[in-house]
Amino acid sequence: MQLSVPGEPGTLTRLITDHLPSDVPGALRLAVSLTDGDGGAAPVPGAGRTADLWRALATLAAHDLGAARAVEPHLDAIAILSQAVDAGQLPGTTRASSAGVSWGVFAAELPGARLEALPVGDRWALSGEKGWCSLAGVLDSALVTAWAGDERRLFAVDLRQPGVEVAEGAWHARGLVEIPSGPVRFDAVEATPVGEPGWYLERPGFSWGGIAVAACWYGGAVGVARELHRSVVRRDPEPFSAAALGAVDERLSDARRALAEAATLVDSGAATGDEGRLLAKRVRTTVAHAADDVLTRVGRALGPAPLVSDDAHAKRVADLGLYLRQHHAERDDASLGRQLRESAVAPW
Repeated sequence: MQLSVPGEPGTLTRLITDHLPSDVPGALRLAVSLTDGDGGAAPVPGAGRTADLWRALATLAAHDLGAARAVEPHLDAIAILSQAVDAGQLPGTTRASSAGVSWGVFAAELPGARLEALPVGDRWALSGEKGWCSLAGVLDSALVTAWAGDERRLFAVDLRQPGVEVAEGAWHARGLVEIPSGPVRFDAVEATPVGEPGWYLERPGFSWGGIAVAACWYGGAVGVARELHRSVVRRDPEPFSAAALGAVDERLSDARRALAEAATLVDSGAATGDEGRLLAKRVRTTVAHAADDVLTRVGRALGPAPLVSDDAHAKRVADLGLYLRQHHAERDDASLGRQLRESAVAPW
């Protein structure tokens, strides 16, 4: 996943490298183009080209994390729909109808808010509030988790229909400013079930989607690290700056190897069930800690100057700092530790 060298012709990485978007609307147009027609150019994870998919996302994130934050959920949604069709959980016509439509995935749970799914005749309706709905005001559709009784279930929702209300003024972030991710209120909004209750969380692709997000973290860290590399190349570095660059290279190499190994395991069929969940926790933790360390070391080595004089670098730092909080730090470390403790065999 060396991002400084464009991918081979015909790969998703090369296509994204040749069409890097400059803003969120451009990123969404790119996302839709990648999945138009018979699957477009974007590979589905687990189908033999997972490394290309994750490298492409990392390449886009190194360019602009906001753009990656818009494209990654769309590709994830299309992959989920494809997995549902292949698993007999959804008619193939639903996947075909996704062409030309921008998608998001709203699956986080907001404390104190609950989105209910109720059957209405032979249809379903969603009512309540859903938190962390990125770009809900500009997307066409979304895959949304809701509570059907005591179980979570996934639904496909047309966001342009009446009853969908995006809460205004709820996004005060200084990172990923262009990706508002506030709550959305649903009032008897028609929805189509995607899979049986629990299918969304139990399928192998759930873990693989989490690693795709880590690929974006890695790409964002590469973008931040490039500023340090440029600084060291421009002039004879102080010993501390050279040491910082060496440490950053070490951490990024750790993250890159973890993602490359994971892609191989996913495509080989060795990353399903408990093995897939363990792999995702390991990779996300490895990449998140590496990216956190890159932010710290680059900040210390360069000082405040590029944060106040270089808009692109300042944006990358702010974007990555916020995006990394999707990894829940010590809580996710503890989750990894508990799974290792419960494993029937030694993990190493």
